[in-house]
Amino acid sequence: MRIFAHRGFSGKYPENTMLAFKKAYAEGCDGIELDVQLTKDDVIVIMHDETIDRTTRDGHGNIRDYTYAELCKFDCCGRFPGKYSFQKIPTLREYLEWVAKTELITNIELKNSVYYYEQLEEKVVEMVKEFHMEERIIFSSFNHVSVLKCKKMLPQVPAGLLMETRMDNMGGFAKENGVEAYHPDLSYLSKDLVKDCHNRGIKVNVWTVNKKKDMKQMDKWKVDGVFTNYPDKAKKLKKQGIIA
Repeated sequence: MRIFAHRGFSGKYPENTMLAFKKAYAEGCDGIELDVQLTKDDVIVIMHDETIDRTTRDGHGNIRDYTYAELCKFDCCGRFPGKYSFQKIPTLREYLEWVAKTELITNIELKNSVYYYEQLEEKVVEMVKEFHMEERIIFSSFNHVSVLKCKKMLPQVPAGLLMETRMDNMGGFAKENGVEAYHPDLSYLSKDLVKDCHNRGIKVNVWTVNKKKDMKQMDKWKVDGVFTNYPDKAKKLKKQGIIA
């Protein structure tokens, strides 16, 4: 079972920052999950929310209404005000320059389900190709059209369909659409859904698995990966031989 640090080591550090990514790597995670959007001047930045209200100390408004230079003025300290040094919003380029030197897998979630960023897929795909990261990337989105668009441009890169509600026969749906994985909310997953996906050759990567009991349950159900805010907890269970 692979351990993906959800927005980096977001349980202890400001989410989707280079600090959180580097701390997750230091914990020995298998991969990192992050979210991408476009600024007003078409820079690919890493941030979960469409607005900067929650994750910055004093910023307000939509990412799409700011240039990247303007966004760099805000401290992405999130829920850790004053605990860490100034953290600027990172670009996907900055992240790829760093992660390309590691062995980490990166799950890139395209945030195209609330506001549709034109050309986001093309820009992300071109940057993945530029850094020769095709073998260590997973594309995902709640916007399944966006996922399929990425698959059409880079068919060799695996992709996952994000879901936050229960939908039966996701294995069949993913298989018919040529997608390799199903990324469900932990709350709506069952052992039978995992088994059905695996019977169809579809991998299951689950979010967001933060409690030890849930990590053990996911291991028992033989899911392929978990997205967690606490990669240290999962790694400790692995070292103890409690999960595989």
